Amino acid sequence: MPAAQLQGGFAGPVIIAEEYPVNLSGAFSRLEIADAEGNIYSYDNAEGTGTYYPGMLVQTYEFDDLTVDLRLIFGSDRTALVRTEITNKTEEPMELTLRWKGDMYSNYGDEYTLMENSLESTEDGVQVNFREVRSTWSYLMTDEVKFNVRHDIPVETTAGGDTYVTTAVDPVALDAGAAFTTWSAESYTFTAEEAEEEKALAADMLANGETCFQESADRWNGYLATIEKDDTQVGKQYKKAAVKAIETMMTNYKSAAGDLLHGGVVPSMSYMWFIGLWAWDSWKQVVGMAKYNPDAAIENVRSIFDYQIQEDDEVRPQDAGAIIDCIFYNKGPERGGDGGNWNERNSKPPLAAWAVYNAYIESGDTEFLEEMYPKLVAYHNWWYTNRDVDGNGVAEYGGMVHDSHYQYDENGELVLDENGNPMVDAEAVIEAAAWESGMDNAPRFDVSGNGPDDVGTLVYEVKNDEGQVVGYTINQESVDLNSYLYAEKGFLKAMAEELGLEEDAAKYEEEAAALRDYINTYMYDEETGFYYDLQINEDGSEKKLLVNRGKGCEGWLPLWAKVADQEQADQVVEKMMDEECFNLTVPLPVTSKDNDMFEADKYWRGPVWLDQAMYGIEGMKNYGYDAEAKELVEKMFQNAEGLLGDGPIRENYNPLTGEGLHTKNFSWSAACFYLMYENVLAGDGTTCQTGIE
Repeated sequence: MPAAQLQGGFAGPVIIAEEYPVNLSGAFSRLEIADAEGNIYSYDNAEGTGTYYPGMLVQTYEFDDLTVDLRLIFGSDRTALVRTEITNKTEEPMELTLRWKGDMYSNYGDEYTLMENSLESTEDGVQVNFREVRSTWSYLMTDEVKFNVRHDIPVETTAGGDTYVTTAVDPVALDAGAAFTTWSAESYTFTAEEAEEEKALAADMLANGETCFQESADRWNGYLATIEKDDTQVGKQYKKAAVKAIETMMTNYKSAAGDLLHGGVVPSMSYMWFIGLWAWDSWKQVVGMAKYNPDAAIENVRSIFDYQIQEDDEVRPQDAGAIIDCIFYNKGPERGGDGGNWNERNSKPPLAAWAVYNAYIESGDTEFLEEMYPKLVAYHNWWYTNRDVDGNGVAEYGGMVHDSHYQYDENGELVLDENGNPMVDAEAVIEAAAWESGMDNAPRFDVSGNGPDDVGTLVYEVKNDEGQVVGYTINQESVDLNSYLYAEKGFLKAMAEELGLEEDAAKYEEEAAALRDYINTYMYDEETGFYYDLQINEDGSEKKLLVNRGKGCEGWLPLWAKVADQEQADQVVEKMMDEECFNLTVPLPVTSKDNDMFEADKYWRGPVWLDQAMYGIEGMKNYGYDAEAKELVEKMFQNAEGLLGDGPIRENYNPLTGEGLHTKNFSWSAACFYLMYENVLAGDGTTCQTGIE
């Protein structure tokens, strides 16, 4: 039975205040039914059920004399369509009056700041008007934003304060056993132009509701066909988890709006800070989506590359080719916007070619490959011009030249050195470098290091041929970063061959061979049988393998990229299968249990993150450990809290207990669960590069 406040209507809506999810109402539009004598049907007297199907919400109420069936789908990227069907269960005719009642919230945030939105009656329903509020960290709104509810039958609306009532002008006459269907459309738009466009679309939906519902069903059946086509003996519970994964990704898909020029998948609608597009989140979600919705996957790729830095960029031309960390509805102040979440302090791990190539394989879109190839080459090259302090072809994580990376005095003024140059804030750059790795607080980036012979994490300047600072790096060549770059060379080689660029293909194969030799020579420790980051001095003449910082998920990336030789891979897999290292209740945490920095519930210091776990699984398969990989995937699915039941997919999981941690309904976890279902439980494959074996 739906909760009392939802009886007769659907929750919300949650609107997006440009960059933040905000509840407009508990249930904005609730159906009230009265009989010919004016007696109200109480939902408490009905047997009610609420069900979520892929792409559709359903409420059904069985009264003694009536059945009420409410169904909601999305008819467009701005409008939800509601179908209301009322059936007379008696053998006598009846007459009913229909009303829709609702209220709205008028404040937001923990401090209950007034939104000062207002209700207005319209000829076909009700409209919410908003006023301009530019609260950078909680609520961003303009007076062009509108929320409209429109009906397909004649209605009259009275609105006052925060409440309204919409009444059907004509009573509904139902013969014995007959049914009556009516439609309503709920639209949320950001601009006046959108409002006009959506008004026309909503009118068409109201006139062709059944067609809209069929189109929605066809669309979702197409998504789910990737699961249902499986004819193996995969347990039904695993299939349900795969369906949940697709639902999670598509629920978090957001269409173009504001400065987001193409659509994409946000990390989660369940967390206020996650309503933007991060680069490395996107690459994982693209690879997942490409299998069931390649068009949306390609759209997401373009959304990130819309803001690839160009040579004539007004803010950071020295970063030409770079992909920035994250983009939002509003650009940051450095680009004339008033957003606070847009971030250009760092990039993210180079997985773009992985995403593009997998999207190409699933879509077969050669024009897309031709479009993206030069952009990927520019991004690949950027790592070597801006993140390779000693110029040896092995990259380090770091940060951009950015105001946030300088020191300031108590008056907010820049602190300058003796030459008049801004003083670098090393801790800020190290923070950016950790963000650039994607592993925000991983032990390997601890400023203090670990042990008496560890100088800790230091910052170096990267300069161009003219001696200008073009970026910063930290003093370690990371094994995951360079494994990603090795894999990228494999993907770029494969793309070059597809496009007939044989010289490029040969170049990437040659570069990959040199990088493979370096990783296997300097980043692998024979005594512990694992890969680690390599600490370097500024000119690269001194190196220290950071075995002392313990084993982490970065150590199996050489297997995913196909860098390791078989003997090295055997040793790494041994640690992955060791119950004192990585084979825990939920296997493959980001930090080994025997690492003295292991903390099972502390973000990147111990939990299981599904992207890194998936890379580990695919790495095992690359070296013949298919049975072991399947064993670990089944263990993940069985022991991750709520995955096989009604629980949401979580950002990460406690490896010791299986407890779901941090954000709910997390997109890249969903993408990776789905991919492991497709490629391990129901099939046999990987997403890895095949250009260089």
